[in-house]
Amino acid sequence: MSLEGAPGQSAFLFIIRALNHKQVTEWLDLIDMHIHQLSDQLINQIAAGEVIERPSSVVKELVENSLDAGASEITIDLAQGGISRIRVRDNGCGIAREDIPLALSRHATSKIQTLDDLESVASLGFRGEALSSIASVSRLTLNTCTAGASQGWQVSYDAGVSDQQPIAHPQGSTIDVRDLFFNVPARRKFLRAEKTELKHIETLLKRIGLSFFDVDFKLTHNGKQVYHWRAVDKASEHPVRLQSVCGQAFVENAFIIERESTGLRLHGWVAQPTFSRSQADMQYFYVNGRAVRDKVVAHAVRQAFGDVLYHGRHPAFVLFLALDPTTVDVNVHPAKAEVRFRDSRLVHDFIYQTLHRAIAELRPGDGSTTAPSGFVDKLRAAAIHAEAGPISGPTGEYRASPQQSAIALELNDTAAAYQKLYGFERQNTVTDRGNVDIFASDASANEVPPLGFALAQLHGLFILAQNKEGLIIVDTHAAHERITYERMKTAYEQEGRLLQQPLLVPVTLHVSEREVQIVEEGKATFETMGFEVSPSGPESIIIRQIPAILQGADVASLLRDILSDFLAHGRSNRLETTINEMLASMACYGSVRANRKLVMAEMNALLREMETTERSGQCNHGRPTWVQLSIAQLDQLFLRGQ
Repeated sequence: MSLEGAPGQSAFLFIIRALNHKQVTEWLDLIDMHIHQLSDQLINQIAAGEVIERPSSVVKELVENSLDAGASEITIDLAQGGISRIRVRDNGCGIAREDIPLALSRHATSKIQTLDDLESVASLGFRGEALSSIASVSRLTLNTCTAGASQGWQVSYDAGVSDQQPIAHPQGSTIDVRDLFFNVPARRKFLRAEKTELKHIETLLKRIGLSFFDVDFKLTHNGKQVYHWRAVDKASEHPVRLQSVCGQAFVENAFIIERESTGLRLHGWVAQPTFSRSQADMQYFYVNGRAVRDKVVAHAVRQAFGDVLYHGRHPAFVLFLALDPTTVDVNVHPAKAEVRFRDSRLVHDFIYQTLHRAIAELRPGDGSTTAPSGFVDKLRAAAIHAEAGPISGPTGEYRASPQQSAIALELNDTAAAYQKLYGFERQNTVTDRGNVDIFASDASANEVPPLGFALAQLHGLFILAQNKEGLIIVDTHAAHERITYERMKTAYEQEGRLLQQPLLVPVTLHVSEREVQIVEEGKATFETMGFEVSPSGPESIIIRQIPAILQGADVASLLRDILSDFLAHGRSNRLETTINEMLASMACYGSVRANRKLVMAEMNALLREMETTERSGQCNHGRPTWVQLSIAQLDQLFLRGQ
């Protein structure tokens, strides 16, 4: 008798734990504990426990086999969320008659033969255990036909492979999986509701569909078509598939990434920071065409977006990383969902720098800037609600906060320069209020900059501007906060070093031996970061100097976090993040406050600054600084043409 999988195992183990060592020994003497060879069926079921978790796992293995077979059309038919039936049909190369028995046996594959093949594998599958594992926990039927063959062949697996039967079948394979986990009740009871299992399969196919644009995918459930993604061969047509999977809003707000360096190539689509998500449900990353989850990649992306995302928000992207297959190990996860890079530091820095630079280079006018879908409907609903009763807080009761004292905006000095730059100096007229009226000119639409020209300021909070597309609304404080923040960062970085501040009383930290070793080996690195830190014992370090800008901060916690980052990633950006947070706070207090009245020249100068400032689409806290309402949206708001 084996303890593993024995009836009443939980109760049995509970009894074992309640006994003392002598009693346990007496119990074990009565049990057959000799080592013995497991049956093939049990081995396959154990392997299925690692590979086949739920119906979506079956779909993944079968669809990947179809793709490796060169299929250009794949149809997935489901019944009851894949629990009662999964049928995958393709037009791939098929399986030769003599190879069919091997196809259903363990560790038999056509994709690799030697260790060198494994180290440079380019196919999605390579272990040769998927079909045997699936067959061991279901009733499986395989129909297949190779190119040029006069007939196809069918085999079934139900506790063993049946004899081959000739059938009429087009080129390709059809694998029919019924009654998943029928012979493993313990696994079957962990399956979720039909709707939940279908959702997992849809999510899986979305990941696969975004990597194979040239393959036609069709999914049906209980006889009804869920979706049909037609193959798109041209790169210019890829947004069609992208829209089907990620939605129209993603396509409208995404910009293209393309960079190649040091044997790495990163390309794909990244949504603008203003199109962030409450969950990480629109993040698709592929390594050599394989959808993966990787901590190195996740950390690089999170770090690249760290300065522009609102708290708790997640970026949206579809990215493809191509590199030499020998530099990445795909054989580190049972479901091949994770990878290990040979030089993870190089990959991390490449992804971070590419995304960080691309986000910084975004300017007004790049990509979509229109208000999100549903925005106009909300405005109309608010207007209808306002008509139903008196408006609370009428204009007559509006009370402005005390006038802000004069601050160094640096906008008055540059207003004239911007007017001259865009050729409006002579045409401008001055109103009776002293504001510059730029619309007195006859300038053509081609001369209008991305954020247009200011029309007015609303309640001292927002700038209303007009550009070629329609109306621009700018949050004055948020926009100037970003401009001030980027100036402060640039000035700080140009100093080239961090000024140090000696501590009156040195701080001693108790850390691990490995962290002490990191401090000892990286003393020069810590000095460039502004720290004077050294070992003071086998498991302790002492801090004598810190960066001057961190005076008053919790340096002990910061240094612990830095050491933790070095242990996990071999580097740390905690100091940079902390300093940026302090600069952001300083920029917030030094920016235009609410109810600060700006003249027209100041408003236009602020708009021009936004057009040349990095990451000007978001404030330091990740909130949007401006929004575009197109003429079409304004027409919709007033029901024009309806």
